Amino acid sequence: MKREFAVIGLGRFGGSICRELSAEGMDVLAIDTTESKVNEFRNIASHAVIADATDERVLKELGIRNIDHVIVAIGEDIQASILTTLMLKELGIKKITVKAQNDYHEKVLNKIGADQVIHPERDMGRKIAHSIISNNILDHLELSDDHSIVEIKASNKLVGRTLVDLDIRANYGCNVVAIKSGETKEINVSPMATETISQNDTLVIIGADRDISRFEKQLVIED
Repeated sequence: MKREFAVIGLGRFGGSICRELSAEGMDVLAIDTTESKVNEFRNIASHAVIADATDERVLKELGIRNIDHVIVAIGEDIQASILTTLMLKELGIKKITVKAQNDYHEKVLNKIGADQVIHPERDMGRKIAHSIISNNILDHLELSDDHSIVEIKASNKLVGRTLVDLDIRANYGCNVVAIKSGETKEINVSPMATETISQNDTLVIIGADRDISRFEKQLVIED
């Protein structure tokens, strides 16, 4: 079953998150008060609506309670960010990720129950989008516009299988360049094909973004 996300605030940061989640095939509800921004995402997100997220009645009408994960990416209006987060908590949203403007804003968001607080100046939209999709995706480093290195925590679909069994290069077009042991913390660079993946191991994978995305969808993202 496909997970559903909502992105509130379609500025530079929120727009980046929305684009990346949509590119990964996720259902995304894009929300902003500005018509021009919403129009920009009508053909990108699953749904794009002009709405005031500080209005609880509006949030209910949008069916926000049915969304698995809401990302609050409101720009400079800290009050609106805090109020929206409070309403989402009261509506029982499972997971709320909020963009913070400064350390004070972050403290307030943590106190009112935001599940994850992020600073856009520290984090790239693509990296955060990948971490939102799956807790198993630990890190994401862009090598170029279309190639990356990712650190992936071994999912249940990977544990107990060998690299030769998975044949990641042939099946997905990307390469496992290292495995970090969850027990010993040792890093095995250029692991043998007979290497068995264990619980809590971390795989370092390099490849084209489209191939890594395919690999993540098949073997990493868990329902």
